[in-house]
Order: sequence, then structure tokens, then C-alpha cells
Amino acid sequence: MKPSQTYTIGELAREFDITTRSIRFYEDQGLIAPERQGQTRLYGNKDRVRLKLILRGKRLGFSLAETKRLFDLYDMENSSSRQLHTVLELIDDKKMSLKQQLEDIKVLLVELSNLEERCRDELAEINAQAAANQNPSSNQETL
Repeated sequence: MKPSQTYTIGELAREFDITTRSIRFYEDQGLIAPERQGQTRLYGNKDRVRLKLILRGKRLGFSLAETKRLFDLYDMENSSSRQLHTVLELIDDKKMSLKQQLEDIKVLLVELSNLEERCRDELAEINAQAAANQNPSSNQETL
């Protein structure tokens, strides 16, 4: 039987392009649980997979608390049915939140475009007045 693969904190940090401090933070949050040999942390495949899922979840907008909730469900149950229902709930919540953010962004873009148009109009008016003031002979009557 082949011994299971272990990783040091530095190896995982390099593989996932994160700091060792981040990995220790995830450990403090109970998301990963490496074995210890004295002062050395040894991470197994389970920790590596969890770290990958944590980072994927972050990219998708899931909080660490949401990720921990899923890990806890996985650890408690052999069946993945409850975990999948929870994932679906989290996805629905995330989609609703993103749709609201998208609507907010659309409104903000319209407001910014309106402000931009007003600024450009005002700037054109200022430039036109400045040009007229620089050429006073065209405004005077000839004798």
C-alpha cells in the first residue's frame, strides 16, 4: 500500500500562489486540518483538495463561512444529498445577489453617462466663451 502524499505549507503556497499566512488563516478557521510532526505542518490530499475548493469558492463569491458550512456537511454525512441541496441554495442566493449587483451597475452606468454628457456640454460652452473672449475684434463694430 502506497503511503498517502503529504505537502508542506510552502509547497501548497507555491502551488496555489497564495501566502503561507493565508493557509494558516484557513487552518485557524477550521477549513483545513493538517497533521503535525513537532512544529511542522503536514497537509494531506484532503487538505489540498479543500484548499483548492476554498480558492474556487472565493473566485465564485462564496464566503469562507459558506465554504465551511459545506465542509461541515460533508464531514457529518456519508450522503451528499443534503450537501447538494445546500450548494443549490447557496447558488440561488449568489445568483440573486449578482443579478441585483448587475442591475445596480446598469443604473450607475446610466447615471455616469448622463453626468459625462453634462460635463462635456459645459466644457464645450466654456471653451466657446473663451474663444469668443480671445477674439474681441469680431465682436466690435467697424467704423
